[in-house]
Parts: sequence; structure tokens; C-alpha cells
Amino acid sequence: MEQQPTGTPSGTDETVETIFRIESPRIIAGVTRVVRDVGIAEELAQDALVAALEQWPRDGVPDNPGAWLMATAKHRAIDLVRRRERYARKLEEIGRDLETTVPFEEPSAPDDIDDDLLRLVFTACHPVLSAQARIALTLRLLGGLTTPEIARAFLAPEATIAQRIVRAKRTLATKGVPFEVPYGPDRESRLGSVLEVIYLVFNEGYAATAGDDLLRPALCEEALRLARVLAELMPKEPEVHGLVALLELQESRAAARTGPSGEPVLLRDQNRRRWNRLLIHRGFAALARANAVTTGAPGPYALQAAIAASHAQALTYADTDWRQIATLYGLLAVRSPSPVVELNRAVAVSMADGPGPALALVDTLLAEPALRDYHLLPSVRGDLLARLGRTREARAEFERAADLARNECERRLLEARARECR
Repeated sequence: MEQQPTGTPSGTDETVETIFRIESPRIIAGVTRVVRDVGIAEELAQDALVAALEQWPRDGVPDNPGAWLMATAKHRAIDLVRRRERYARKLEEIGRDLETTVPFEEPSAPDDIDDDLLRLVFTACHPVLSAQARIALTLRLLGGLTTPEIARAFLAPEATIAQRIVRAKRTLATKGVPFEVPYGPDRESRLGSVLEVIYLVFNEGYAATAGDDLLRPALCEEALRLARVLAELMPKEPEVHGLVALLELQESRAAARTGPSGEPVLLRDQNRRRWNRLLIHRGFAALARANAVTTGAPGPYALQAAIAASHAQALTYADTDWRQIATLYGLLAVRSPSPVVELNRAVAVSMADGPGPALALVDTLLAEPALRDYHLLPSVRGDLLARLGRTREARAEFERAADLARNECERRLLEARARECR
């Protein structure tokens, strides 16, 4: 029998790691219910992964690998709880709060929801953490993203993100933050962070920052599921419905965004007959609900959903109302200003008014520190230069964009764009 080269992962190892990446958020959430500490829960989930790497190559992959990993992690959690109990008895700590060591039934309430993943999101979005720490931790626990992937999503150094995650887990443990979906004002105060987390998890699945695949459908599905659940939980919150609408409409294009070999297909080249009409219908309905409960100006997610709806309404790329989209991006830039929003607005302006005015907008972003390593900035600039006939400059921009891209599909597309300019 051919021996596996030393240091090379076997096919089973790759299967284990793929399954674990998909199932880890549920495992961590389920174990957190037992141990009440997200840091410990993550460690126990990793222990289950190690056990699978040891056993599955020998015994075969179980019929329900997710359930196997969950059961293994929970067994280890129960063992940990029992050790804690024995330690407590030895120390004769009368009156110790056993809720910190054993699972208990959550009190039911009219607006309660029995979803461990949603509990995990709200726990990680507790006000004791900074906004950036909340998002980084939840992306790690819920999305299963690695530190480099989160750093790319934040446009921040990896070391900074790693420190945020470690400190966040430590803070939740030392402050004794409960594992729950809160009620009333507490729920509302954490909603912004929760929506941003769900949005970023979806984006990582919709356009993976790293790896060989452009899409990670499991992340999109989980983010969309959580958004829908949240909409049922908070039906009077317009931005919840706005986020649902945005994700439904974005996900409707998924089948048309890649070619037969997984290569990216640009929006202008997509076969719109492959867009999912059911998801588009759901997106329009969610946007209508958002508008119905909005009392003031629309929020950032509702505005982005309106932009996505404009694309969905166009039967062909040529039919797109780019002037309306540019106007919506202008409103979004006022409501939620960021360099990325300005870059997207420049793309819409280029389609409405031509590449010249758009290039002037893009050039104002060249000094933005947050976009220094953002591959889409030189990509957009290269496209505008190519349309202006400045092919030598365009080639240099596409080459720079390819060097910055971490996703192999995007890198190959950008390299092809650079070759076209020669």
C-alpha cells in the first residue's frame, strides 16, 4: 500500500477539517450552553477535532460527522463539569453557584428563542466588549473564520485581531457574561453589532477573502438563516428586515457568479436567468417590510438592499439604472461613511457619467490607510484606466491588485485582466 508522505494531510484529514469548519459554530454554541465560557467551549471543540483526526482515518468517517463532533465535545464538557463539581465538594464551597458549571433550562418568555447560535452571537456582542472585539470574536466563533480572514475583513493587522479575540474571550469569562438572548433594551443595544456580524459572515461566504474558492456557501446559508430568525424575533426593527432583504437579493445571484471551473463571472457577464427568482421575491418582500416599519430615513442595510433591488429589477446589464444606484450610494455615504462605500459609489458613477469623473473620485481614495492593501481599489482603478484607453497604467493597477488578492480565483481573474492590457 502506498504510504502517505510525512507532513502531507490525508484525504480523511482534509475531510475532517472541512467538516469541522462547517460544524464548529454549532459545536461551540452547544458546548457553551454546558460550560458557560466561550473560550473553554472553543478549546473543547478543538479537542473534538483532534479526536476525529486520530479516529476517523482508522475507523472511517461516521454517517453523521457533525453529530459525532458535537457528542465528543459535549462529553468532554460534561467531564470538565464533573471535575469542577468534585473540586467544589473537596473545597466544601457551600452555596456555590452551580449555574456556572452545569447546564440549566432557560426561562421561557413570549419573545424567547431556543437557538444556541443566536445566543452565541448576542453573548459575543455584549457591551463589556468594544464594538471591534465583538465582531472579531463572533466571526471567529460563529463564522469559523481564521485570524487572517478576519483581519482581511477588518482591513487590520493579523496581530491586532488575534489580541482582540484573546482579550474578548478573557473579558467574557471574567465578567461572567450569561449565555443568552437578552430582552428589551439590552437586546436593542446589541442589535447593531449582531447585524454587522451577520453581514460580515455573509460577505466572507459571498466573496471569500482567502483560499481557492470564491464562494463559501455554508457561511452564506448560516448568515441568512440567522438574519431570518432575527427578523421573526424583532419584527418592528427596520434594519433587521433591511439586512434580510440585502442578503436574500445578494444570495439570489450566487449560481451565476462562478463559471464551470469556479472562476468568477463579473456582474456584466452573468446569465440573469440563473438568478434565483424565489430569493429575489423574498428580498423584495423583506425590503417592503423594512420600509413599512421605518419612521425616519432608511438605514444602511435598507439602502444597500435598495441598491441590490435595483440590480435585480434590471432584466439585462444594459437596463441597470446606474444613476439611481449612484444616488443611493451617495445617501449611504452620508448615512454610513466609509472608503469602501465611496469606492462602490465611484463604480456606479463610472457607469452613469463615464470613467473620467469616477477616476477623479477613486484618486481621492489613494491616500486612505484602510484601503492601502485592499485589492479592489487598484482593480477598480485599473478598469477605469482601461476604459479611458490608458492601458499601460491599467496593466500596472491590475498587477498590483493581483499581488494583493488573497483569494486564488480573484487573483487569476486580475492576472487575466492585466494580460488583456498588454
